[in-house]
Amino acid sequence: MAFTHDNVMAVGDDAQSVYAFRGATFRNIMDFPKLFPGTQLFKLEENYRSTQPILTLANEVISLAAEKYPKKLFTRKQHGPTPVLAKGVDENAQSRFVAQRIMELREEGVPLSEIAVLFRSSFHSFDLEIELARRNVPFVKRGGFKFIETAHVKDMIAHLRVIQNPRDAVSWNRLLTLVEGVGPKKSQNLIGAIFREGSNGLDVLKAAATGTGVSAQGLKELACVLEDVGGGDTMTPAEQVTTVYGYYLPILRRQYDDHPKRVKDLEHLATIAERYGRLESFLADLTLEPPNESVVDVEAPDRDEERLILSTIHSAKGLEWHSVFIIWTLDGKFPSLYSFTAEEDLEEERRLFYVAITRAKENLYLTYPVNVYDRASGMILSKPTRFLDEVRYDCLDTWALTEQDGLRD
Repeated sequence: MAFTHDNVMAVGDDAQSVYAFRGATFRNIMDFPKLFPGTQLFKLEENYRSTQPILTLANEVISLAAEKYPKKLFTRKQHGPTPVLAKGVDENAQSRFVAQRIMELREEGVPLSEIAVLFRSSFHSFDLEIELARRNVPFVKRGGFKFIETAHVKDMIAHLRVIQNPRDAVSWNRLLTLVEGVGPKKSQNLIGAIFREGSNGLDVLKAAATGTGVSAQGLKELACVLEDVGGGDTMTPAEQVTTVYGYYLPILRRQYDDHPKRVKDLEHLATIAERYGRLESFLADLTLEPPNESVVDVEAPDRDEERLILSTIHSAKGLEWHSVFIIWTLDGKFPSLYSFTAEEDLEEERRLFYVAITRAKENLYLTYPVNVYDRASGMILSKPTRFLDEVRYDCLDTWALTEQDGLRD
């Protein structure tokens, strides 16, 4: 029918082509006029979602794309706050600012369900999740598990928990069953021996490691790492996490096919640990769970609906919120360092940034920490995303966040 009558029509937005990782190609829409000569292009440029200051920033960002169908979004909502670019001294300053501003918006009458925090990669929200839990801000996460719910993070934390509390049977069982050759039955026998009056966990492991079974070497290595990590108060939480990570990495590679992705999570766990002086405080913050109640003393009209949204940008496509925070708008994180080697990858990152900006209806906050050490590359990351390099100065209101409270200076 289409071939006979030459009446093919396609509807799409080249600026929102962001699914190359699923096999989609940007070329489908760009090459359409070549495949179907005589194509007429109709631009839908009026936007009914966002205020003009947000659309102006979006127009500036996408106008610098290497290849595009030129267009300029406009709206009848001419007035609104200028998008904010907020710089923090570190990741936790960023998290404190975002959490504090969310609480202020809630008190101003914006429902939590109308506020979203967006990020390039799932692990970018881990520090913020801890801060939100500390402040009793309930949230749901889309596009990845909550930090504390991931199996590999639970594995790491189990090793630290038995250092802090040698009578934690659940953690003992988790780390013991990670040892090759140790099944549920043997794990329970070892835990029983550990919990006998006067018994010491390390002594039990060392005694079991003297055997000839397949598990003996694994139990010996486990005993060594627990002895190193738990030996006195000389190690900081970050050093303890790094030591356990070195032991756990071969297990991670053996257990999970997608271990390179999970490694990023564990590296971020070590980064978070760096700001703690005591293991007890670090573990206490990690175990906090967002409650069912609304924020502080502000009563929510429907408690089941009152949840802040945390989401990867890919999972947010097609959605909208009154107020949007885009965190980690740091060059090397967004766009990712991995996109620097291929122009088409970098251009897809630009389109992803455009998608994130256009999720906001009224308020838009872009945040980034400076002087962040990237373990994978060995680089210090310190400048905002390159997608803002040539954006007009008046498109953004620049804030500096204080180290003490993460608020505007």
